[in-house]
Order: sequence, then C-alpha cells, then structure tokens
Amino acid sequence: MEAKIFMARVADQAERYVDMVDFLEQIVDDSEGDVNTDVRNLLSVGFKNLISGQRSAWKTVQAIEQNKKYADYQSDCESYRGKIGEELASNCEKVINIVKDKCLQKAQEDEAKVFYLKMIGDYYRYTAESATGDQLAAVTENALKYYDEATKAGDNLKPYNSTKLGLALNFSVFYYELKNDSSKACSIAEESLNGAKEKIDEMDNEEARDALSIIELLKENLDLWKEEEANGDDDE
Repeated sequence: MEAKIFMARVADQAERYVDMVDFLEQIVDDSEGDVNTDVRNLLSVGFKNLISGQRSAWKTVQAIEQNKKYADYQSDCESYRGKIGEELASNCEKVINIVKDKCLQKAQEDEAKVFYLKMIGDYYRYTAESATGDQLAAVTENALKYYDEATKAGDNLKPYNSTKLGLALNFSVFYYELKNDSSKACSIAEESLNGAKEKIDEMDNEEARDALSIIELLKENLDLWKEEEANGDDDE
C-alpha cells in the first residue's frame, strides 16, 4: 500500500496523471475500508489533472473556432473539438465509476460521503461543459442528483467544514453555469456564507486555514453574480 501511495506521488511529480489514477485505483481496491484524508486528497489531485488538459484544450479550440478570422476552418475546428470532448467525457466517466463503484461504497463518515458525492457531481458537471443535446440533459440531471445527495449527507457537518463549503461553492457554480439560475446560485452561496460566519469563532487554526480560502471564493462569486443581476435589472 505505502509503495503504491509513493508511486502515485511520483506519477504526480512526473505529470503522468493516467498512471497516477491507475495507482490510486489500485490503492482503493486494496483498502479494506475507506482511504484516509491524504489519499482522498491525492484522488482529488489525480482526477482533476487527468482532465484539466482536455478541459483547457476544448475551450481553446472553441475560442479559435468562434474567431471570424478562421471562418474557413470552422468545420475542422468543430470536428477536432468534438474529438477532445469525447476524450474528456471518457475520462470523466472513468473517474465517476471509480468514485461511485469503489470509493463511495466504503465511505462511513459523513464528510467522506459528502466528498465523494460532491466529486461525482463535479465530474458530471465537467462532462456537461462539452456535451450537447440528450447527453447534456442527462449529465446535467446527474450532476444535480449527486450535488443534492451530497448536500443532504452534509446536514450534520459544521457550517465551516471545508468539504461542506467546497460543495456549496461548486453547487452554486453548477446553478450559475449549467442551469443559468443566478438567483439559486446566489441563494446557495449566501446561505453557506452566513452559516460559516455565525460559527467562525469556533474554528481552530487548521479549520480556519482550509475554510477561509473557500469562503473568499464564495464571496467573490456572490458579489459578481449580484452585480450582474443588478445590471440586468437596470437594463430592463
């Protein structure tokens, strides 16, 4: 087990994220119960880096495709973007299957359940970034399902728990970006912020360090979304 954890870290340093995920999947398989927090953090890093290049590439090709200077090559870019989108969807499905079928089954504590359910929601959301039609509708609904389940699983967590705050951050982004519902996005972010503020004096130093960076991101998003809503009202 320790050797595989070491090799997962080596693969991370070598930026060999397919290998890193393979090592981590073996670790999950070999674990009798849920993995510890350090391994969960490695899972988060490995999975995110597995798809980050494809997410970035898809957005880059989309920008070029939409540039009028390259109108003659629009169909070529569209085809290439589709290829990247299929690779992204495949890797997101791999992550979802590992988390849903292996990690979540061994989770006992509420925080671990929230962590995994949120992660499943996240990777359906990442799939949705490049999906269209029926696939977009399906992955959007799946993202909503797992974000909802994560929210219920986190009912008993402290409001300043970093996993719970991270869920609120990503769930609010889901509503803003995929549902085009800035009002609901603001509601989730505001409720999370208010809950954390009420209990902020109870945080110890480690909890504060983990929580405050997420709180700042929630505040930034909330301010931006409220400003957009106000400008939209002014335009009317």
